[in-house]
Amino acid sequence: MNIHEYQAKAILREFGVPVPDGHVCYNGASAREWAKRLGDGPWVVKAQIHAGGRGKGGGVKLARSADEVRNIAREMLGMTLRTHQTGPEGKLVTRILVENGCNIGRELYVSLLVDRATDKVTVMASTEGGMDIEEVAANTPEKIFKEAIDPLLGLTPFQCRSLAFQLGLTGKQIPKGVAVLQGLYNTFIGCDCALLEINPLVVTNEGELLCLDAKFGFDDNAIFRHHRIGDMRDYDEEDPNEVEASQHDLSYVSLTGNIGCLVNGAGLAMATMDIIKHSGGNPANFLDVGGGATIERVTEAFKLILSDKNVKGILVNIFGGIMKCDVIATGVIEAAKQVSLKVPLVVRLEGTNVDLGKKLLADSGLNIVAADGMADAAKKIVQAVAAA
Repeated sequence: MNIHEYQAKAILREFGVPVPDGHVCYNGASAREWAKRLGDGPWVVKAQIHAGGRGKGGGVKLARSADEVRNIAREMLGMTLRTHQTGPEGKLVTRILVENGCNIGRELYVSLLVDRATDKVTVMASTEGGMDIEEVAANTPEKIFKEAIDPLLGLTPFQCRSLAFQLGLTGKQIPKGVAVLQGLYNTFIGCDCALLEINPLVVTNEGELLCLDAKFGFDDNAIFRHHRIGDMRDYDEEDPNEVEASQHDLSYVSLTGNIGCLVNGAGLAMATMDIIKHSGGNPANFLDVGGGATIERVTEAFKLILSDKNVKGILVNIFGGIMKCDVIATGVIEAAKQVSLKVPLVVRLEGTNVDLGKKLLADSGLNIVAADGMADAAKKIVQAVAAA
């Protein structure tokens, strides 16, 4: 789960991490009023969407008067902001952040993430703040510093000082940098984060450190422990089908192809998409119904796939273990009847109750093509879509 920048900064304030004063606004008049409340300018007006690169797309602007804040807000609100992360379709701006400007001396980069290779939370830092970290890694990898954190010891003062020195902090900036890093680590652990990125972390001309931008990614499996964070979820920023899938405990990701996939197990789902691509087709989605799905959940999954207008055919690929093949077959039949299925459907079943599942499909009276294996299933659905 992701949240907006203004929400991220509110969380950081609670953990004592320094961020600029600011307030979220939904219209120009409110933006002008809050600029005055924040004190003397200049102010920064930022579009609030779940994507990076906002500045390059016109979503971050400097204002030197309260009236200019209002005018910029009016321009941003309602615009479709396009960045390298939103894709060509862009995202609609419905809220903005108005915050105090600062005198930027240097821009740094700091992030915390779970490193799967070491099974540890790792701090990544760089002197190249304000840039995409992928570019820094590709062009100047020697400018990225890492510290793996022992889960029993936590982030130690020594590690913080080491990172501060590598970031070029000096004098009184060093204890301030240590405090910021410790605060970020406490935030990461306290909120069950999967990612916490500060880009840029700035050193002002006055020698202060401020987090000018913040990006959070949370462990979805831990949100139940953080009800307030869960309430920050903005469904308008997410794919409607993915939101609907989450309501039925389905793992679903929209893709750009035209062959819908209904599979049990994430590994099998990935393999199914690969073999469709290998056979000359393009998957329209990743959809894992899980190992213990009910008939109702399978039916909802089927409806979800068909709600995508780009889907021209469906491949059901089930290996029955905990998930029984007859349950999948019944769900497919029920869903096909409810939505009046008009696209080709290929089903490959193996495992528990496979014979019963195949019999249910054969006796359903529906136009279902049976497949004997994954390769055969992929070949048949690609051919059926091409012929449709």
